[in-house]
Amino acid sequence: MSRLRLWSVIAAVICCNFLTALDNTVVNIALPQISAQLGLAGTDVKWVGTAYPLALAGSLLGCGQLTDTRGRRWALLTGVAVFTVSSAGCALSTTGVMLVCFRALQGVGAAFILPASLALMAHDLPSRARAAAFSATSAALASALALGPVFSGVVTQHLGWEWLFLLNTPLGVSAFVVGAWAVPGVAGRRNHSVPIATPVPNHQIALACLFLSSLVYCLIQGPAYGFTTPPVVLCEVVATASVIVLCRGGRHPALRLLLRQRAYSGGLVTQLLWGLGVSGVYFYTCQFLQSGLRLSPTQAGLAFTPVCSALFLTTPVATAMARRWGEARISATGLLLVALGLLLLALGSEHGGLADLIPGLVAVGVGSSLAIPLTARALASSPGRLSGFAAGLFSATRELSGVFGIVLVGAVVTLVQHLCLSRRIPGPEAALAGYQAGLCIAAALVGAGAPVAVWALRRPHERGGNAPCRAAGSSPDTKS
Repeated sequence: MSRLRLWSVIAAVICCNFLTALDNTVVNIALPQISAQLGLAGTDVKWVGTAYPLALAGSLLGCGQLTDTRGRRWALLTGVAVFTVSSAGCALSTTGVMLVCFRALQGVGAAFILPASLALMAHDLPSRARAAAFSATSAALASALALGPVFSGVVTQHLGWEWLFLLNTPLGVSAFVVGAWAVPGVAGRRNHSVPIATPVPNHQIALACLFLSSLVYCLIQGPAYGFTTPPVVLCEVVATASVIVLCRGGRHPALRLLLRQRAYSGGLVTQLLWGLGVSGVYFYTCQFLQSGLRLSPTQAGLAFTPVCSALFLTTPVATAMARRWGEARISATGLLLVALGLLLLALGSEHGGLADLIPGLVAVGVGSSLAIPLTARALASSPGRLSGFAAGLFSATRELSGVFGIVLVGAVVTLVQHLCLSRRIPGPEAALAGYQAGLCIAAALVGAGAPVAVWALRRPHERGGNAPCRAAGSSPDTKS
């Protein structure tokens, strides 16, 4: 692959991932204008915000399976096409039902993009380019999360909410053209020189998707409308029945093959712990900046720029440090630094100034950058024939950890706040105490991932054993 083609693939992947993350955040600020213009009721407005993550989480495993059977190039281009067309449909929607349907279709497109792009980076790029691609993609995702509220506020105020979706169209078309030219046509096809793992049966994939979508619906709608309302109870029953059937069927050989890879199983656990902590903190920090520090939505979004800046500046250094001191040490250090940053946020919030939060935000950005080698090694250790399913499972874990994180941290915040109010502590102080308690719980969760990272990424000589066998179909330059 020529240098121009290599960087074109990386650029297309970064653009696609940026768009999928951006559309997960930009709609929230525009909801009042959307509701007023389309005449939506409260429930309809809720669905506009939740249709995208619900469809995304529920479709990831199925789209990951199709990535393996149809090819990574096909899956990426299909996802970009679906996402681009549905974005134009969102902009042209004249009713709430149309907007919700196209938002769900956007989520399906994103569910194709995420596993295909992760599998491309893990198995179709040289090792040095792979590290740079994962680092740049992580920085793009962080930028989308941080700049989403700012972008949404400016566009909604000056152009209208439709432009939030219309602006996806030229970027999506560009990514499709570049991807169609640059992504190798053989990506994800069968390689007869290595053993091929049996794909996961379609009925198990369907049950897993049903379980994920039902669970995400319960977690999103339950706190708002109550876990005993009929739709939520129905989804609870469906999720429970689906997981029971899946468990009774036993683990499929392909899944056992994935989980036997130490780097992959450790990466899944670490991703879950990281998402439980950081995702919940991000959500409630946005609320704290606006309700506690009285910042506007635009100012609150700009407050997260230290995270993006730290990611961009630390990425080249992190790659060199991982080569010098080892991925295990650097990834574990990064997770501990994220945990320290969350504790610094708790201390800084006590003083009530935005400047007091900057050290914690910078530490979170730097630590997240140092933890990137764990994701790269986890996905590169998966068998090549199962790369799409492995990336889909990894992405589904990330999405679920984000939703779980919001629910878990929110439960801690609410519990501590109610305890403080019961002791006649003033409301603002009670809210601050709840936010700080949530930060401490999040720090403990992320910090618990550090020993898992050391276990997952340690080299054979560090444990005195023989080198593990390379996963079937993994990249030749990848050590599992």
